[in-house]
Amino acid sequence: MAVTLTTPNTLLGMFQPKSDAAKLATNLVTVVLGTLVITMAAKINVPVWPIAVTLQSLAVAGLAAAFGARIGVATVALYLLEGAAGLPVFATGGGLPYLIGPSGGFLFGFLFMAAIIGYAADRGASAKPLTLFGAMLVGEVALLALGFSWLLLLSGHAQWIDQTNVLASAWAGAVQPFLVWDVLKMALAALTVTGGWAMLRKR
Repeated sequence: MAVTLTTPNTLLGMFQPKSDAAKLATNLVTVVLGTLVITMAAKINVPVWPIAVTLQSLAVAGLAAAFGARIGVATVALYLLEGAAGLPVFATGGGLPYLIGPSGGFLFGFLFMAAIIGYAADRGASAKPLTLFGAMLVGEVALLALGFSWLLLLSGHAQWIDQTNVLASAWAGAVQPFLVWDVLKMALAALTVTGGWAMLRKR
């Protein structure tokens, strides 16, 4: 079974060591360090209710684009497991109740976002700014759709949902505050990764 969990088309793939043991160690360290990056991004937040505005989507998009789908998804999965175990890795804490709260749809949505963006990166998008940005926007749409759907599922038991206009209330809480900022974050992530790719290829 191949140990390499990324492709030569990603930034991580460019630096994979030759031995299987070294590749495995590199992949494991990358995943753990990636969870630390997402945690730090979560702590940089604007605590609006019900969903805090954070830099997590920027971190997830950048990591998936740099590492590929398998490492990207594994990183987010470990991050969620850390949070479920009670580690304070989320914006305002951790634990299972946090995962099933208003932010749960977004947290699980990061898995889909990482898979979509990482899939594109594995196929060479890291060297193409517009292609990578487009993939990030698709990942962002998937993230917002899941976050929005999650809030609708919780709407019957949520005080912050206007029960007379559930759709508009959930949209205002889960989508509207993120639209402009997240497009800008995806642009920044795409430019950072493709810029890093171009710089490393020259060297």
